[in-house]
Amino acid sequence: MYEITILGSGPAGLTAAIYAARANLKPLVVEGLSAGGQLMITSDVENYPGFPKGILGPELMVEFRQQAERFGTQFLVGDASKVELRHNPILVHVENQTIETRALILATGASARWLGLESETALYGRGVSACATCDGFFFRERDVVVVGGGDTALEEALYLTRMVKQATVIHRRDQLRGSKIMQERAFKNEKIHFIWDTVVDEILDPRVGKVTGVRLRNVKTKGMQDLPTDGVFIAIGHQPNSKLFEGQIDMDARGYVLCPPNSTYTNVPGVFACGDLIDPVYRQAVTAAGTGCMAAIDAERWLEEQTAH
Repeated sequence: MYEITILGSGPAGLTAAIYAARANLKPLVVEGLSAGGQLMITSDVENYPGFPKGILGPELMVEFRQQAERFGTQFLVGDASKVELRHNPILVHVENQTIETRALILATGASARWLGLESETALYGRGVSACATCDGFFFRERDVVVVGGGDTALEEALYLTRMVKQATVIHRRDQLRGSKIMQERAFKNEKIHFIWDTVVDEILDPRVGKVTGVRLRNVKTKGMQDLPTDGVFIAIGHQPNSKLFEGQIDMDARGYVLCPPNSTYTNVPGVFACGDLIDPVYRQAVTAAGTGCMAAIDAERWLEEQTAH
């Protein structure tokens, strides 16, 4: 029986583990098969405080993990296949074993939605990104492409115009889905251009090992064209990794777990949530770490209250 179990080993889960371990709660982290979260596929992290020269995403996650381990966190490699949140104690099934825990912190994160192209995977971190705030800095005075037509795409494009020479938004329809205010801002910005009714068929060029352009297909005319570019930002939204908890916990329509403001409590006693699983807005390593700290403190206080009764 564990006092605290944490699902997920990105910045949120490992920060929760550091705080829980230092409170002598001997947490167990179920790290998942893709341990380390989204930073594992991020090359240079230059905006995490305390690393003035920058650090590679995977290296940063190794530091997080070592710190959690130093204070007595236990780790279990594997993906949770089922959780029983309303069971007392809470049950977490990982492959062929069942873990009993008094408190559970959900830190399973979110995944960027991708186009599903082989060239996209091959060039990830070599000019292909899903986060302008993370990687925009590397494209100063260059041309980039943003794929998408919702608020995510418009926010990314507007943010990028601070650094890049030009941002071309490629959208498969002939009008944007984004909110009116975001559309107005994007249309007014001289650095943003639009290509309508078009999808990206291929990102060029994996053979060179970096992005040199995109192969575009007009969905109406079927015409093809190659557009030279230095970077491709995929901005077709994020998907919270919350399928495991469906029907057991309050979520919004998109699948983000709901917590009251300034809190990581969910509607299920003893279950707390943090990181990108609860955050459709900021989605940064530093904000995820912040809510991971909050979840550990909330869980620790909740456990104390249970013992006091």
